[in-house]
Amino acid sequence: MLNADPLVARPKLVNAALLARALDGLRPQVSSSAEMWQALTDHYVVDLDAVAALLPAIEPETQWLSTRD
Repeated sequence: MLNADPLVARPKLVNAALLARALDGLRPQVSSSAEMWQALTDHYVVDLDAVAALLPAIEPETQWLSTRD
């Protein structure tokens, strides 16, 4: 991350079990999935694809087309 201090070493989460444990530890501190991503990338070096596989996907709100009269 660009905002992370490059001189401070962050722990690497290299497998799914460690990543899941970190997610469980951070859940009480965050209120949204965006905050979860921010907290993870601020504190750890993570595989973003592995995080995406463990976090629930947010489906966009359905926007219905207006009916024609």
